[in-house]
Amino acid sequence: MAPMSDMKGRICIVTGANAGIGKETVKGLARQGATVVMACRSPERGQAARADVLGVVGDADVAVMKLDLASKASIEAFAREFDATYPALHVLLNNAGLISLKRTLTADGFETTFGVNHLGGFYLTHLLRGKLESSAPARVINVASDAHFRAKWDPADLQNERRYTTFGAYARSKLANVLYTRELARRLEGTGVTANCLHPGVIATNLFPLPKFALALMGLFTISEEQGADTSLHLATAPEFDRLSGGYYDERKLVTPSRDARDDAAAAMLWAESSRLLGLPEVAGSPA
Repeated sequence: MAPMSDMKGRICIVTGANAGIGKETVKGLARQGATVVMACRSPERGQAARADVLGVVGDADVAVMKLDLASKASIEAFAREFDATYPALHVLLNNAGLISLKRTLTADGFETTFGVNHLGGFYLTHLLRGKLESSAPARVINVASDAHFRAKWDPADLQNERRYTTFGAYARSKLANVLYTRELARRLEGTGVTANCLHPGVIATNLFPLPKFALALMGLFTISEEQGADTSLHLATAPEFDRLSGGYYDERKLVTPSRDARDDAAAAMLWAESSRLLGLPEVAGSPA
């Protein structure tokens, strides 16, 4: 097949695509001729974002599908609809994420930050893995953050039950993203599917639960949403990522993540616990 840099005929999913770097990533993929599914919690906001994309890329092949990563049922419904509608999947970009001021639970009883930022993408990737493998070369890209450097691996408190802080929960979820990518890449060896993750940069978006004046002040020290989408687009389109897997990237460069994020035993343990929480079978050394 043609290298991934030629995006015509390539089918991509971008989660959290109705705003911020997600929407900018959709624009970038659409400009290169890809078919893009905007996976959005709110179809109404998704359609408004699609209209914005079409205003920039007039001939874009872009669709909106409902996806709530805080709900297993919604993830399952999305995967069924995508599988029935599209013949292939070449790029799954797990971009969606949130920061929660208070400890809350998802519809399935998971702590929300861990549930949405890690378990949701884990489950979606699990359900679409067959589609990715049959479409190879294909890629999974997870948007992490350098916030993971501030987190410590604590397998006894993955869901932040002992002590909840807004940034602490977010940082631990981003550490989970990097560990998950590491283990996913290992399990995908030989399938033609690669897995990588990235730090998008510090961006003043609605991800941050701050007043407007604080976001405006923060904007003096942050990059634009378009700049924030650059590394995601690089990992999605550059031909070398048909073979490079398991890396953590910042400003398009491969960088070394934290010591905890390089712990293979922790990555395997996270996979096993995520599988248990989601009710998936887990056999050591083989995919769930």
